[in-house]
Amino acid sequence: MTVSTASAAAGAPTATTDSVPAAVEPMSLKIPLTGVVVLLLQGLMALGAHGTTTFRFAVASDFLRLGDATLSARLVIIVAAGAVAAATALALVRARGRRRVPTWATAVIGVGFVIAFLAWVGAGRSGVIPLVTILSSALGLSVPLVYGSLAGIIGERSGTINIAIEGQLLGGAFLGAVVASASSNPWMGLVAAPVAGVLVALLLALFGLRYRVNQIVVGVVLNVLVSGLTGFLFSTFLSSSPSLNRALRLPTLAVPVLSRIPVIGPVLFRQTILVYLMYAVVAVLSYMLFRSRWGLRLRACGEHPKAADTVGIKVMRTRVANLALAGALAGLGGAFFTVGSGLSFDNDMTAGNGYIALAAMILGAWRPLGSLGAALLFGFATSVAQTLPVIGSSVSPDIISMIPYIVTILAVAGFVGRVRAPAAEGVPYP
Repeated sequence: MTVSTASAAAGAPTATTDSVPAAVEPMSLKIPLTGVVVLLLQGLMALGAHGTTTFRFAVASDFLRLGDATLSARLVIIVAAGAVAAATALALVRARGRRRVPTWATAVIGVGFVIAFLAWVGAGRSGVIPLVTILSSALGLSVPLVYGSLAGIIGERSGTINIAIEGQLLGGAFLGAVVASASSNPWMGLVAAPVAGVLVALLLALFGLRYRVNQIVVGVVLNVLVSGLTGFLFSTFLSSSPSLNRALRLPTLAVPVLSRIPVIGPVLFRQTILVYLMYAVVAVLSYMLFRSRWGLRLRACGEHPKAADTVGIKVMRTRVANLALAGALAGLGGAFFTVGSGLSFDNDMTAGNGYIALAAMILGAWRPLGSLGAALLFGFATSVAQTLPVIGSSVSPDIISMIPYIVTILAVAGFVGRVRAPAAEGVPYP
């Protein structure tokens, strides 16, 4: 971030400069190698697939119900492998030519693996693969990850490392459950949840920004603090007063007409307000972060705070304000675990989702849309892991429980290209 760019953030005029030719992309074989690994796995799946797999594309409420499709599992895997092979070849050619691999090619490799895997696990089974249920569950499970990753983006783009997302999610889940139970209204819990996230964020700002304590250490300590505090309150007050920890759920809001479209209707338009708010936040933040003066000032503080300060931007105030905003989003995501899912609060019920949200943020290259895709990937893996026992899969339950985390590790290791964190993240100023 140069002084001239920071001047633009402050509203000052800037001088035009000659255009600089774009740098040549370095050769990266990560995506082609990932495609080769997927092809090898698909080959093993094809050898072990016997019989047919039935896919279900509809639910009872669709006004146009699509019938179940019973297909040869081996044929499905071979077709998926063909698509992956083509995408891998394209990725290799682009990489060798020092050109960027198209996003759709990466998506084809991922989707091809998923289709082959579902065909393999369902081969010869009496149960069906409920695609609509899996996709709808995947979207729901990704909600706290999306809010958490957006919180991480806002914090780190402004220069603050926010490891405390786990604590903000857990605090939002706790306060949302308590307030909803006390008021007998889940909507009040939804309003209260962001408050918990803001309080945790202000503690991070106090110690990490004001007193210049290492922000990673402060974030981890805050996670432990919130876990211990909510655990203490749960065992002492909530256990003895069940009326303060009731299972209340936000209503499902079906969008007229759209919610009845086959496949995509039940998935996208038959959700709670938390999901619809997620759509809006991702869209607004994607625009504001890169197309508004607020976003330019925020990014200036995360890239070159001294330049930003030189042109009159209040770096400390900008970082604290945006960290509070990030905490509110993370707290809102925490509401998913209680009022968003119709569950009462339980100890450490966020189960490490805050750390997975950080991985989604990195996988998404600190961009809202990229982080949305990464969160959906993890949510889909979790949904598949929960569905496999239902269809009678012979895959070990221990392996099934590992699937979401294996997918996250492979995605970060294999699909992340050249990404760069904000230059001044974690660096105190002044």
